[in-house]
Amino acid sequence: MKVVVLADTHAPRRWKSCPPEVAGHLRGADLILHAGDVCTAGVLDELAAYAPVHVVKGNNDGPDIVAPETLELDLGGLRVAMIHDSGAARGRLARMRRRFPSADLVIFGHSHIPLDESDAGLRVFNPGSPTDRRRQPYGTLGLLRIEDGVLVEAGIVPVT
Repeated sequence: MKVVVLADTHAPRRWKSCPPEVAGHLRGADLILHAGDVCTAGVLDELAAYAPVHVVKGNNDGPDIVAPETLELDLGGLRVAMIHDSGAARGRLARMRRRFPSADLVIFGHSHIPLDESDAGLRVFNPGSPTDRRRQPYGTLGLLRIEDGVLVEAGIVPVT
């Protein structure tokens, strides 16, 4: 299963339409996970043309974004949780373990800072932002490959 992970697209200020570099990764995706700050529902419609989309609500999302604050999914046996803001970097892994005790992987956004970190059976993953890189050298998104309930590959790739 090929999963594309996005966060913090911030439409329409930053995402006018799907950037070509992002679209290249979306083609052939089995699933798209968006960790919030979509900002307008049109982005979700655009993404859904590529693959099914799961989204959590971000702090900048308007009332037209109908999404839960957190979401827990079983992706072929891999237990995935999503939240927009995971809080401060210090203590994040332990805090996410308490918040999502059965998760194998927690996906989040908010900071726009790409992160892939694990400890004690929990992996936390922030894809960064494809359109609002802030102080990062590149806009980024995340790619996951899941086989038989195992996350066999995870990467954060530049798209700008």
